[in-house]
Amino acid sequence: MLRLFKFLLFTLILGSCVPDDLVFDGLNTTYPTLEYPADNPYNAAAASLGERLFFDPILSLDSSISCGSCHKPELGFATNDRVTPGVGGILGKRNSPSLLNVGFQPYFMREGGVPSLEMQVLVPLGDATEMAHNVVDAARRLNRNTSYKNEFLTVYGDTASPYLLVRALANYERTIVDFSSPFDHFIQGDASALSSEAIKGGKLFYGKAACVQCHSGVLLTDYGFANNGTAIVDSSDYGRELLTNESGDRYVFKIPSLRSVQATAPYMHDGSIATLSDVVEQYNAGGINHGFKDSRIEPLDLSVAEKEQLVAFLGSL
Repeated sequence: MLRLFKFLLFTLILGSCVPDDLVFDGLNTTYPTLEYPADNPYNAAAASLGERLFFDPILSLDSSISCGSCHKPELGFATNDRVTPGVGGILGKRNSPSLLNVGFQPYFMREGGVPSLEMQVLVPLGDATEMAHNVVDAARRLNRNTSYKNEFLTVYGDTASPYLLVRALANYERTIVDFSSPFDHFIQGDASALSSEAIKGGKLFYGKAACVQCHSGVLLTDYGFANNGTAIVDSSDYGRELLTNESGDRYVFKIPSLRSVQATAPYMHDGSIATLSDVVEQYNAGGINHGFKDSRIEPLDLSVAEKEQLVAFLGSL
């Protein structure tokens, strides 16, 4: 809960007042307001219950993995696995995305097909390659646990149910807010927060490299959809086409935030790129021309020094 309090305090005190000489051209420094749905308002006790559930393997079919198995706080609420094994060691197709600032997202999953955080909770819980459980059975299991049964009664005045289970988890996940990176301190006016190399990299990010075309604002994403020219490792994962049934959406995925990106390797929806330096190399080359690449992805002609500067800036986010 301290994380949410610090964010709210920051927005009240600092707002978006940033010295002009410390603003990168093209950066909107307005911090967003975190909103809770009317049927799941912020509640400290509910968020605490949700946090307990998030890190408890009790929700998975065989009680072997938790939400926290794929979303580790020390790794930007992501994981360093290319694909994290689910129940029984089964591997899916996609890399676990970071949950930092997840409450600000307008829609969820790589295809963008889930409209609320409460509904998103159901996806990994029921996915055969993840927790492989059933939300109804999960709620029943919680009610057989005296500690959980009593906590649900204390928080909600009722025992665990699918409705309350997903709301407790979503209430906690909306508290996963962090705007305390060197990048944040820099745009708030601390000129010493970034190294000279990172500042040069920031100017490339918002200039020559044009990363801001997709990774805009303080959330460092426009939540659009694109194919960035990554190699198609698994041709059966059609991306957004699975949702829209439009051939133009084949191998298109939601543009992720770059918050704490230095901690969330490997990269891309399938975890196919190992390091930030490798990511920059791919973009510098203009991606792979496989017929699905977004037209904005073009060769950047960055020098060795510029590529290192861009990596330094990415490491500050």
